[in-house]
Amino acid sequence: MSVDALSIPRGRLVRSRVIEGVGVLLEDALSRALTGYAVLAPQETLLLGDDGRAVLTFEDGVPVLAYHVGTDAGGPRALADLAPSGPCRLDLYELAPRHLSEAHDTPEVRVPPGMPAEQLAGDPALADRTRARAPADRLGDDGDGLDALEAFLADEARIAAIREEARVEAERRAAEWGLAEHLDSGSAPGDSSP
Repeated sequence: MSVDALSIPRGRLVRSRVIEGVGVLLEDALSRALTGYAVLAPQETLLLGDDGRAVLTFEDGVPVLAYHVGTDAGGPRALADLAPSGPCRLDLYELAPRHLSEAHDTPEVRVPPGMPAEQLAGDPALADRTRARAPADRLGDDGDGLDALEAFLADEARIAAIREEARVEAERRAAEWGLAEHLDSGSAPGDSSP
């Protein structure tokens, strides 16, 4: 499935900037009661072109669907594939509800209302506020909270890539702080034990 297959026309750009985390986007969409969509590109994927992008749609500020361009995944799996940690490029668009109705009727890309706040922002309070805004017929969808986590944990290659990225980042910071020799020897600064 592609974004084109979701039949989402271009909306009116209301915000374009780099944000520190997806929680900023979710908070903004909720406070604006946005009906439209966001295009996110995590900083580490900006050089990958479209492959790192993800799309989240909203109705009255409540997330409805998620799609990850690079993995062609929708719904909870798209959230697991996005899982950004750090700055993201955000483009936020307003769009009339009638232009989103067909996409929002595509079950394989829908997400429970509170799941993006829980999975991408780690913010249970924001998830609760989002659920409070969600229409009653969508609240039954929120029982799938483990689907994204289960999908993520089942992806051994993604976990290995995250571990490798963390190792490289730790080595870079250790070198930056003058602690690289302690990584190699396994000792801590001031530790005289062999």
